[in-house]
Amino acid sequence: MNQQDFAGRCGIYCGECEDRERMNCPGCIQAKGNLFWGECLIAKCCIDKHLQHCGYCSDLPCDDLNAFAYHAEQGDGGQRIRNLEQWAVIGFSQWVQERHGH
Repeated sequence: MNQQDFAGRCGIYCGECEDRERMNCPGCIQAKGNLFWGECLIAKCCIDKHLQHCGYCSDLPCDDLNAFAYHAEQGDGGQRIRNLEQWAVIGFSQWVQERHGH
């Protein structure tokens, strides 16, 4: 599996997902918007716009992404939006290296 497969189109870092291995999830890019929990509208939007992730979208952050990022149970207080902003500037691979101190 490619490291890039762990970059969720919505800004979630799937490499830290506890459900990924248990649910045999291939990661956001490989799943093409059809994840183990169902269809992801955020991923489908990126696919339709031919974007690798929402960080490259001129609408960042859109209402749908904001609702997801700040959801009471599934949200992360906007961290995924900050991730996307960084991924768009320095790239996902560099972000992972900096995150893990390599």
